[in-house]
Amino acid sequence: MSSIFIQIASYRDPQLIPTIQNCLENADHPENLTFGITWQHDDKEDLSIYLKDNRFKIISIPYSTSKGCCWARHKLQQLYDGEDYTLQLDSHHRFVKSWDTLIINMYKQLKEKGVKKPLITTYLPSFDPENDPDARVNCPWKIEFKEITQDQQVLFIPGYIHNYASLTEPVPGRFYSAHFAFAAGQFVQEVPHDPQLYFTGEEMSITVRAYTYGYEIFHPHILIAWHEYTRKNRVKQWDDDKEWWKKDFSSKQHYLQIFSNYGQYGIGTERTIQDYIREHNLNFLEKPPPKPTETQVQTNLETIEYKQYKQFDEAWKDWIKTNKAINIANDVLKKILLDANFHPDEIDKELSVIYL
Repeated sequence: MSSIFIQIASYRDPQLIPTIQNCLENADHPENLTFGITWQHDDKEDLSIYLKDNRFKIISIPYSTSKGCCWARHKLQQLYDGEDYTLQLDSHHRFVKSWDTLIINMYKQLKEKGVKKPLITTYLPSFDPENDPDARVNCPWKIEFKEITQDQQVLFIPGYIHNYASLTEPVPGRFYSAHFAFAAGQFVQEVPHDPQLYFTGEEMSITVRAYTYGYEIFHPHILIAWHEYTRKNRVKQWDDDKEWWKKDFSSKQHYLQIFSNYGQYGIGTERTIQDYIREHNLNFLEKPPPKPTETQVQTNLETIEYKQYKQFDEAWKDWIKTNKAINIANDVLKKILLDANFHPDEIDKELSVIYL
């Protein structure tokens, strides 16, 4: 039977144990799962129920010594021991029945189609622990591009796979999700997490590095699991670390260096970064133009809106005169004209002329 190395970096998360339990309960072959966990915890947390289970490899870390998400994920990847597959998760999930069989079959389907290195990843649909299972979103999600920030970070957003009911195979994707990523076990060694990254930049760097190592990204066309996005009752590392911004600043300085590095945490040689940019029409290395100021935005909006406003013709002017004559209040006239899409300044001008 195929073995799966499950990677979970947990930070003071009350959902860690429920996630593990649900993962085991819904697997067809829980005996073939190995959990690598970086357990960043306080004194009130307890994982003793798993300490004598040989499927669990747990790195115990007092939360105050944590150096961030990517650092924690890098540490747990040292626990990989040749398992057939790897699945990277967060510590707040729920799973469908037979999730392990479903994801392995999906992977094999892609291999049989000729995909050399499938990487199955997505932003999972959401669930709410306080209203579960009723609040589960029962439509598969994909990852869509949102924007490139001024410090050249690429941001993603989830999107619905609306036609999933008619699909028979995973859909091609452009981006990697750090909270759900399934691949051959060798992915841990070929595209390991860079411990110099803090949080931002993690997903885009692995997206591009995986691409240059020959991996093809796909999003599941069926439900496999759910992810909690609310962050309710969960403390993040940057909530506790008063100097988190220093780590974040250093990380962002390091981020762009990754794409010119062919070392352990750099890019591969099967495809180039320019290949990725051309194939996906996304030049993430190009700094976007500065965002306009609030004044510029308002000016542009007013200019655009003005061009879309109706122009007063004689018929409208006669209508205003007629309604003034039957004593419709000025503010009522104004509201009618605003609703009819006339520019506020032009309304005031026309009313003032008529009233003279």
